[in-house]
Amino acid sequence: MKKYEFTGETKQVGFLGNITLKRIRATMEFGIVKIGDLGGWIEKEENLSREGNAWVYGNAKVWGNAKVCGNAKVWGNAKIYGNAEVWGNAEVWGNAKVCGNAEVWGNAEVWGNAEVWGNAKVWGNAKIYGNAEVWGNAEVWGNAEVWGNAKVWGNAKIFSISHVLVIGPIGSRNDFTTFFRDKDSEITVKCGCFLGKIDKFLEKVCETHGDSKYAIVYRTAAEIAKQQIDLSEEN
Repeated sequence: MKKYEFTGETKQVGFLGNITLKRIRATMEFGIVKIGDLGGWIEKEENLSREGNAWVYGNAKVWGNAKVCGNAKVWGNAKIYGNAEVWGNAEVWGNAKVCGNAEVWGNAEVWGNAEVWGNAKVWGNAKIYGNAEVWGNAEVWGNAEVWGNAKVWGNAKIFSISHVLVIGPIGSRNDFTTFFRDKDSEITVKCGCFLGKIDKFLEKVCETHGDSKYAIVYRTAAEIAKQQIDLSEEN
């Protein structure tokens, strides 16, 4: 027996409003879902597995080639699209977005206004929340948490809470600067349009701000990051 059916309700999404989503309704009991419970919105059956306890709740939306399977839960105003995959016991909710080729699995949680995209992978007990962004080839797992206004991009490799430091608002832009462990076991910095190793960041600070108060603040933040971020090898 199929675990859900389409209700006949539809809504349009996408940049051009040209993607039609269909509302789902449970036709069997599984997990905390009861027969007749209204679910969220998907574009096609391939978006939500008919096996396991995976479910799309409320106003959550899944489209494109995205897949929700296993025991995953997607609810609130969350959006899963592109080629993204959410599975295992993962949960995505709030206004969170998982898109591109991103993958979220295990017991990972993504919520708030957080975004996971590109080729990013989040798994284990990792938590991404607030206004945080994880993308590129970034990997976040273990008991790591990325939150607030953190921006973890590129080749990040984060598996502990001590692998990320966000400081701000600071500098000439009164913005947040993120320092994080990368796949070379070094520190990468995301500050405004800059994304690169911490030494290159300090060179850019010197070039742009000289010995101004902004330079002093950025250099101080970098020194704190060097002390705070754990670059030891994974156990």
